Amino acid sequence: MSLLLTLVALLVSLLLFVARRRHGYWQRRGIPHDVPHPLYGNIKDWPKKRHIAKIFGDYYLKYKGSGYPFAGFFFFFTRNAVITDLELVKRVLIKDFNNFENRGIFYNEIDDPLSATLFSIEGQKWRHLRHKLTPTFTSGKMKNMFPIVVKIAEDLEKTFSGKITSGQGQVLEVVDLVARYTSDVIGNCAFGLNCNSLHNPKADFVTIGKRAIVERRYGGLLDFFIFGFPKLSRRLHLKITVKDVEDFYTQIVRETVEYRLKTKEKRNDFMDSLIEMYQKEQAGNTEDGLSFNEILAQAFIFFLAGFETSSTTMGFALYELAQNQDVQDKLRDEVNHVLAKHNNEFTYEAIKEMKYLEQVVMETLRKYPVLAHLTRMTQTDFAPEDPKNFIGKGTIVIIPALGIHYDPDIYPEPEKFKPERFTEEEIAARPSCTWLPFGEGPRNCIGLRFGLMQTCVGLAYLIRGYKFSVAPETEIPLKIAVKNILISAENGIHLKVDKLSK
Repeated sequence: MSLLLTLVALLVSLLLFVARRRHGYWQRRGIPHDVPHPLYGNIKDWPKKRHIAKIFGDYYLKYKGSGYPFAGFFFFFTRNAVITDLELVKRVLIKDFNNFENRGIFYNEIDDPLSATLFSIEGQKWRHLRHKLTPTFTSGKMKNMFPIVVKIAEDLEKTFSGKITSGQGQVLEVVDLVARYTSDVIGNCAFGLNCNSLHNPKADFVTIGKRAIVERRYGGLLDFFIFGFPKLSRRLHLKITVKDVEDFYTQIVRETVEYRLKTKEKRNDFMDSLIEMYQKEQAGNTEDGLSFNEILAQAFIFFLAGFETSSTTMGFALYELAQNQDVQDKLRDEVNHVLAKHNNEFTYEAIKEMKYLEQVVMETLRKYPVLAHLTRMTQTDFAPEDPKNFIGKGTIVIIPALGIHYDPDIYPEPEKFKPERFTEEEIAARPSCTWLPFGEGPRNCIGLRFGLMQTCVGLAYLIRGYKFSVAPETEIPLKIAVKNILISAENGIHLKVDKLSK
């Protein structure tokens, strides 16, 4: 027994020594940093006290101007560098992209095909896939999918109308309603399915979609290991996708592909493009084609990214408009004015003309960037001008988007909602890489134009027909869900909604 206790004590001592040695890295380098916790590193407040993006944002504001272009940080035992200099942000995302093209996050294309998305895969595989998928998001493809988006936005407007039964207005939880809109849009465009989420709150696409975002394969018990040691986790055949979620989307994609190949149906949507590439792969053209697992993963990430980010952005936009009635009135005037020029029809050109609507969405994404920090991993030792500021190979680089978005030197009075920050003149006057809700550079969000399109269409429909205002149930300030990686409202967003006479 005493021998066992001695062995345990030796093992614990060894682990503590290794941890202390690893956590002493930035101190030995003389790089500014907070003293790390022996186990949690600098991430102790997550996921119970502070959102992970808030931790990185606060770190940026604390160490900005320290004389160093980054600050040292530990995600448990993983070495991170939180960038605090805008010029270095630009170098990481754009100028020196070749050294920072990978995100360093987990994926497992063999055991967990839904995890091997364009967002997560690395190296030459990512380059090939990005090249193949880029034509899917051209302006022409957006125009082809636009009628689908408009038709579902009409259903959204009818759903709101059905909720308001009296002339006194109604208090509604708006995030759930707009999430059903984005679910129907993505379900149609990515899977070719009429999901009917707006008419059926318990539709599988909504419930499974939410589970895909918040649930973990092992109940979250191995998250520390999977996210801290992604390569080792891959060798151990670990997964992140919940089995029910994997089975649901695999079946839907398989049935959709088989049906369209059999009937030769064309819908001018995202799935059409994926099936064309699948047919090339089946014909032996692997250079331009995609395997079934590859189209499965891309359809899956398109749904998750478009469903969650756009609905969250719409909810936050309505929350800000409810508190800023002058902005809401100005936006409504623009929507009505532009539509009058287009025979009161929602056309692709009409939405593109609504410049103030775009500014409202951009300012919403500044205050509430849904993915509020970006990660990149150094391929080789990277040395800016001063050699002592090198970033070692394998270091995870953090771009703290939330901190940059709330930097008063870049955005004066950052807590205020001011769409005028995003006029062409204001944008041109700011340094580049200071608005990062979609990332920047070659690895930015490939679907950003589609996301903006469905968000703008949905908001235009709602603002034209309804007035949104603060209710006693409205939570001010909003409580952000600290456990989630994405920014979202912990308790939803409750607003008073009045139907306007036409």
